[in-house]
Amino acid sequence: MLAAPQTTEETAMPGGRLTQQERQQIALGLADGLAYAEIARRLDRPTSTVTREVMRNGGPTTYRADLAHRATERRTHRRGQTAPRKSAAPAQSHGRDAEAVREYEEIFTTALIQSGTPKMMARVMTCLYTADSGSLTASELVQRLQVSPASISKAVAFLDSQGLVRRERDERRRERYVVDDDIWYQSMISSARSTAQIVETARQGVGVLGPRTPAGVRLENIARFLAFVTESLIRSAEQAREVLHAKPETPADSTD
Repeated sequence: MLAAPQTTEETAMPGGRLTQQERQQIALGLADGLAYAEIARRLDRPTSTVTREVMRNGGPTTYRADLAHRATERRTHRRGQTAPRKSAAPAQSHGRDAEAVREYEEIFTTALIQSGTPKMMARVMTCLYTADSGSLTASELVQRLQVSPASISKAVAFLDSQGLVRRERDERRRERYVVDDDIWYQSMISSARSTAQIVETARQGVGVLGPRTPAGVRLENIARFLAFVTESLIRSAEQAREVLHAKPETPADSTD
């Protein structure tokens, strides 16, 4: 007699969804300090599958198999309810694999979220950074992310205030949101200036609390540490700034 059929989540299938048992193996591998590639090899899965699974479920330090399994079930249910909206996904250029691009966008978005970027702002940044043009209009972002114009407006306002996007008008007078070559440099310099203000404030505290008191010594050590890191960051950013302006290499056999 044939065995009773199992659900997709219960059966390990190459290219299929991860099973709960596989998620438990991922959790054990992370606890043992294994690299994503080694965990993937043991599961006979692509490394990208393991990376995406961990990054979308809390990252390597907080990943839990049971929570990840339930979260995947919820996402699958939501996708089933909103499947018709996927027809708005943009076509891929340069022969890219649309599914691979979508998976990478999820990984990049999760990395931004874990670094402290709010979810919608992270999704907008991912769209901008993975667009070859490096710029999109509000309507294009609405279409790509399938969210309201108000959500896009709020996200862009936040990113603009942080110096992470730039606004400009195109030839049709539409406002475009741009991530240009200098965005990360300017953002780092802005962050360094904010830290420099903390250094100054900490040293004011040393004068108030006394340079020989435990609290005063603590604040002086903080100020010295942050001052050193800030100066190093600014110096490194200045030296590496030209990297942000590097262009793709032109093939040797191409013509002007």
